[in-house]
Amino acid sequence: MKVLIAEDEVVLRESIEAYLTKEGNVCEVAADFREASYKTSLYAYDVVVLDVNLLTGSGLDVLKEIKCTKSDTTGIIIISANNSLEDKLEGLDLGADDYLTKPFHLAELNSRINAIYRRKKLSGGNLVICNEIIIDTSSQVVTVEKQEIKLTKKEYDLLLFFISNKNRVLSKGIIAEHLWGDHSDLIDNFDFIYVHINNLRKKLTKVGAKYIKTAYGSGYKFVVE
Repeated sequence: MKVLIAEDEVVLRESIEAYLTKEGNVCEVAADFREASYKTSLYAYDVVVLDVNLLTGSGLDVLKEIKCTKSDTTGIIIISANNSLEDKLEGLDLGADDYLTKPFHLAELNSRINAIYRRKKLSGGNLVICNEIIIDTSSQVVTVEKQEIKLTKKEYDLLLFFISNKNRVLSKGIIAEHLWGDHSDLIDNFDFIYVHINNLRKKLTKVGAKYIKTAYGSGYKFVVE
């Protein structure tokens, strides 16, 4: 899962990032309104953790921008030190999926993020089914025709990303940005993308699942009839 944490309190932001990263997510951060607005306009996220009171602007304005420009599959959870019912209702009315008042336990935030992701991306369940491929997101086990295939963490994330975007051409840049987040900017070339995709394709092909196609000059496509 790719998560943006828009929070101006440094300690809280770093704590959330460390916890969610430990849980296996790719995390990016924004320290103020401008950075949050810039990143949400440029990149796609599975879930955005959004503080209402950001430096240089309101998180609710970022929420409005997301709802105007992004698909409804982007989950948004509002966090705020203000326990005002008015702020909560405004955030939910604008399209936020959930609301947490500070202070909160990181485990609770993680559970709510996972619930949003299941509802938005997995139709409310833990299983992702694509023909003969079944992904159990709770255990991260992948089976093809009831035969388990062993994937690395990046291969697993890549397969889930492909299936979530089946029949769409994904550029190497988009794939790198989804799998590595902010760190993708430090990479000189995309040879590593080819390695991960090639390894995943070999493992799927070995059990008869021939879905990953190369879109020459454009990227890759997970073709599902």
